[in-house]
Amino acid sequence: MSQNNLLLGVNIDHVVTLRQARYRTLPDSPHAEPSVLASALAAEAAGAHSITVHLRADRRHIQDVDVYLLRKSIGTKLNLEMGNTQEILDIALQVRPDFVCMVPENREEVTTEGGLDVAGQRESLRRTVKALSDNGTRVSMFIDPDLEQVRASAEIGAAMIELHTGTFANHAGAERAAEVERLCAAAELGHTLGLQINAGHGLTTKNLPDLWPVPHLAELNIGHHLVSRAIFTGLQGAVREMLAVMATYHN
Repeated sequence: MSQNNLLLGVNIDHVVTLRQARYRTLPDSPHAEPSVLASALAAEAAGAHSITVHLRADRRHIQDVDVYLLRKSIGTKLNLEMGNTQEILDIALQVRPDFVCMVPENREEVTTEGGLDVAGQRESLRRTVKALSDNGTRVSMFIDPDLEQVRASAEIGAAMIELHTGTFANHAGAERAAEVERLCAAAELGHTLGLQINAGHGLTTKNLPDLWPVPHLAELNIGHHLVSRAIFTGLQGAVREMLAVMATYHN
């Protein structure tokens, strides 16, 4: 992969977290803000390559109507993060997002923490991957950089893996360097097995350069940092800042 080929998926969940803080009981209010669609369009205008949203079972931020609105309105690709439940699968089959990323869900967590245990859920995930793939959606597994999980992802027919970079982001020094080694090994194995290699969770403009030793990266999915920066720079400014740092990735 050469310079400028690393793609950016912008996760806008936390734009909707802000909307839900005021308008949870008034979802149809003409005054509901910030707008999920306006945020997606702003990210696209700044150069985002896809828009990511997580439709959680508890609907704590993104709502069903948001997913349908984005599907018909955005100009780039839609990446739907979802847990492995029949309810959300049925919606995904109707919406037909470009990508689905299968993630673990725990109602007690603040945000997704840790990767999906693909190896321990092979058969149920295999059925979900087949249903989505047969419907025209490319499927990714959000996993820790664990070689067993990489192999399992390939075995069940996933097209992509998204390496969980939370541990990388939350540590520094020798601990971060050790996690980079794990990420490198997982990326190398995934690439050998024919998987597209994506990454996400906790990534910022400051810590991205430390991630650059990881080979074969195709797309990064970033949300919280961009929404946080948007308070000071606007969302378009935050996306452009991120893309400028991503342009320094060479593989």
